[in-house]
Amino acid sequence: MENPTPAAGDEARPPRIEARRIARSFGPVRANRDVSLSVDRGSVLAVIGENGAGKSTLMKMLYGLDRPDSGEILVDGEAVSLASPRDAIKRGIGLVQQELAIVPELTLLENFVLGNEPILAGRIDWRRARSEAERLAASVGTEIDWASPAAHTPIAVQQQVEILRLIGRGTDLLILDEPTAVLAPAQAIQLLDLLRRLAEGGKTVIFISHKLAEVLRVADEITVLRSGVTEPVIRREDATVESLARMIMGGDPVPGDSARAGKPGDVVLRCEGLAARDDSGVERLSGIDLEVRSGEILGVAAVSGNGQDELAETLIGLRRPDRGSVSLRGSRLARSSVRARRRAGFGYVSGDRKQEGLALELSISANAVAGPGLSRLSRFGWLVPSRVRRAVADVLDAGAVRFGSERDPIASLSGGNQQRVVIARELRDRPAVLVASQPTRGVDIRGIGFIHRQLRQARDAGSAVLLFSEELDEIQALADRVVVLHQGRIVGELGRDADRVALGKLMLGTTAEER
Repeated sequence: MENPTPAAGDEARPPRIEARRIARSFGPVRANRDVSLSVDRGSVLAVIGENGAGKSTLMKMLYGLDRPDSGEILVDGEAVSLASPRDAIKRGIGLVQQELAIVPELTLLENFVLGNEPILAGRIDWRRARSEAERLAASVGTEIDWASPAAHTPIAVQQQVEILRLIGRGTDLLILDEPTAVLAPAQAIQLLDLLRRLAEGGKTVIFISHKLAEVLRVADEITVLRSGVTEPVIRREDATVESLARMIMGGDPVPGDSARAGKPGDVVLRCEGLAARDDSGVERLSGIDLEVRSGEILGVAAVSGNGQDELAETLIGLRRPDRGSVSLRGSRLARSSVRARRRAGFGYVSGDRKQEGLALELSISANAVAGPGLSRLSRFGWLVPSRVRRAVADVLDAGAVRFGSERDPIASLSGGNQQRVVIARELRDRPAVLVASQPTRGVDIRGIGFIHRQLRQARDAGSAVLLFSEELDEIQALADRVVVLHQGRIVGELGRDADRVALGKLMLGTTAEER
């Protein structure tokens, strides 16, 4: 899509925002060393790079959450000091982070007006609020059920509400940090199309992503951050996925996917008649029968909201089933706790590493040894420091984790390095079954290649890997077999060379006759 033709005089307008020679350090760690970029009004700039390259630090400085040590930021050609988000908001700059600023207990309309409620005769004017919300949604070509509770609304719709809320308060420069990381492919496409419409309407967008195909779909220009330094800007039409990957990785070859199949052994995990409800009491799993063998990766493919989250949680013990059984190596575990399952041989990579996979306020070392293996690091109920140090070193080495000090909070690591800790920790004790839910969510291209190799190595060492992923490319690259979930039921099983169209139709619930 082309940008609107500039009106007379627009050619001379300065960039909407510009960074010149920005540098920012945190102690000995230099997050940004020499960052320069500019974004024209009514365009989309994509910022890409490895985890830890300095992207999030840069965005925080452009929004006033942090301040550069040197360099300058210009807004509409004027050098500014963004001391806080309030300063940024006054200049029309808004930030949409991965953790959305949505209150689950409120409706979408209540979230839309929160902190900026229209008042009439001392009360909130809900009619005016609804009218303004509907007007804004229509202006960008989207429809929203404003009466819906936020807690029961898909994350994609919550994102749209947050974007509309910012626009309704005068934001015309949107910064989005990995906005599609938690979206299903169809939802991601809807968001990207919305961002294009916003740009065509005169808004300016800075878009951070690891997903190179999405970058090529939405961006006018692309810049790569490597080791805190920006590479020259590239026009979208001059870029390919392969060329961008090479730039991100400094000319290294892109990690390839091994075509070697696993060698399945005996059945390790068996589910029979498994049924479970979500937190609202709605049945999301209906009679799941499933077998996973040692030495294989079984992929579970599904459109978001079709029961895959509930299946993963039920298997690991986070959700109690209504009926049915779960057996690990012949032992029934349907009513067992998470701890009992972990001790029995389950490993778990949560789809939400920040809430379930890690304790963000604790140190890197504490997170590296958390879990059932901790008992092997103690003697007479007391942790043995030498054993802990060896275990921490093993995890960090196995994960090739980039870090400053083991005593630093794990929240100080980039998202990709946090995920490396989780993967290496869960594989350290060679689990009988690894339940891996969205294992590469929010991870850069190098990290994705690393995690894929780790999962294959676990399979080849005899573990059974149950892979939940909303990335069809990932399912097809890794899985030896694929089962498809639709509306809480397994509707088909395909081999590792499954046709992508056939897989997609099963995910959408197409009948055999229609296929």
